[in-house]
Amino acid sequence: FLPLLQKGSSPVAPVHIVNEESADKTNLGFIHAFVAAISVIIVSELGDKTFFIAAIMAMRYNRLTVLAGAMLALGLMTCLSVLFGYATTVIPRVYTYYVSTALFAIFGIRMLREGLKMSPDEGQEELEEVQAEIKKKDEELQRTKLLNGPGDVESGPGTTIPQKKWLHFISPIFVQAFTLTFLAEWGDRSQLTTIVLAAREDPYGVAVGGTVGHCLCTGLAVIGGRMIAQKISVRTVTIIGGIVFLAFAFSALFISPDSGF
Repeated sequence: FLPLLQKGSSPVAPVHIVNEESADKTNLGFIHAFVAAISVIIVSELGDKTFFIAAIMAMRYNRLTVLAGAMLALGLMTCLSVLFGYATTVIPRVYTYYVSTALFAIFGIRMLREGLKMSPDEGQEELEEVQAEIKKKDEELQRTKLLNGPGDVESGPGTTIPQKKWLHFISPIFVQAFTLTFLAEWGDRSQLTTIVLAAREDPYGVAVGGTVGHCLCTGLAVIGGRMIAQKISVRTVTIIGGIVFLAFAFSALFISPDSGF
């Protein structure tokens, strides 16, 4: 009877071990993806156009409104990028892994070359460009208000109440922060990086890490404003970013594509 019990119980143990191993593998994959995403987003976004947009708008308008609009745009963009990257998982992992590794190496080399060619005060042109863009949007907003002003008098109080209710829930500044950030982020290096990461890493880890990274950078821009934008050396951040990208590419030499992370 005892041998039968031992025979019957022996198949259960390996299943339990496999479950534990797969759970550990999943957790490690999530952590690796989270760390990779947050580090890459930080070195890509500090001193970037979206950083300047949040910094300049926060100096002129309500900080919470600017932060909410920018974070909604960046969160939506991160989720879309992760979906794009995850869609490539239909291709065998060995191909996506080494293609993404090659892209990391290309991004890293390009960032290093750009950083080494930059002058120490690089970034002022982009800062001025963002200022001009925001000024243009402000002028458009003022013209819209002027056009709506006389219409309220002619059409009477009936049309004023719905307009005020609409602006109460969705502020024009919120829409402006969302639109400028979303358009600036589309096709940006950080978006392409998120897509590449989602193709080779755990998508949930990439989504969470990317969102946290954007939160940190945008929050820093909103709190510090122009002072931080002027203190940050775009050249130094770009060189560090290039090194980080190359480090991820180099790590592929020691990690198997089938390791799960």
